[in-house]
Amino acid sequence: MTTSAADTTPRLLDPGFELTLRPMRYPHFYERYRDAIKNTWTVEEVDLHSDVADLAKLSPGEQHMISRLVAFFATGDSIVANNLVLTLYKHINSPEARLYLSRQLFEEAVHVQFYLTLLDTYLPDHDERVQAFAAVENIPSIREKAEFCFRWMDSVENIDQLSSQDERRRFLLNLICFAACIEGLFFYGAFAYVYWFRSRGLLHGLATGTNWVFRDESMHMSFAFDVVDTVRQEEPELFDDALEKQVVAMLDEAVEAELQFARDLCGEGLPGMNTASMREYLQAVADQRLRRLGFTERYGATNPFSFMELQNVQELTNFFERRASAYQVAVEGSVSLDDDF
Repeated sequence: MTTSAADTTPRLLDPGFELTLRPMRYPHFYERYRDAIKNTWTVEEVDLHSDVADLAKLSPGEQHMISRLVAFFATGDSIVANNLVLTLYKHINSPEARLYLSRQLFEEAVHVQFYLTLLDTYLPDHDERVQAFAAVENIPSIREKAEFCFRWMDSVENIDQLSSQDERRRFLLNLICFAACIEGLFFYGAFAYVYWFRSRGLLHGLATGTNWVFRDESMHMSFAFDVVDTVRQEEPELFDDALEKQVVAMLDEAVEAELQFARDLCGEGLPGMNTASMREYLQAVADQRLRRLGFTERYGATNPFSFMELQNVQELTNFFERRASAYQVAVEGSVSLDDDF
């Protein structure tokens, strides 16, 4: 892919490793980095002590759900982090965007630490923990989701430079997969189970940590969609009917994989949580992702979970929490985005 002699301005997916922050070509990515810094939190702030007593109150079906849920969490963010390092950082040629990706990698590490702490607390038995960490090998419903992720990672693994439209579309599909399907659907499905427990006054510590993970994941997804928007502005020819059909097919597959996970977690159904309601919820989420990408909705579903309607990712405060999760670390100083030097 080449540019005309008259148009030498580099584009976001052009090969190279741009280092110049002045003049700043993508200040909106830099602002996302600064916003992420404000939302710093640590695993040590999450108190899981009351959860141990709650676990003993759960029915066998609910205990099965929790064990499967933490097993998924044990590896989910590690897969996201690997794709971030091996694919996104490699091909998004903007120093401002790479600042944000560096921050996102830190947040994924915090999430992995949180889930490690969660498993150590929830599964005191050594053999159970070993099984949880090996979930992608020994739990079919989790293995199916992992294989879905790995296929989209493999699709771009051997691309060194995005030199053709085909390669750029493959990269966009990888980015959309991780934003819309993995962070935006698989994790949103998992969060719904957590907030179902919270709506019944259970597992406050898990809900508190999940609030902060939810906020981070929402920002990761927003950043990825911002990258998609920028590429659409710079190279609209990449966004053809074929790309939309591929995205819809991808989301279809993701919804079905997450439904297989729901069947595993819910079994014959639990009060207020079953596979049928999870299907409707996942389809509603998938429609949201398609709308955000500028594509036609597919399912026409509505969210059946009132406890998720209350989940505002900008101000996640509620009476269960030990403090407001709108916590922000102060960031001092200012940077003018208009200065050239």
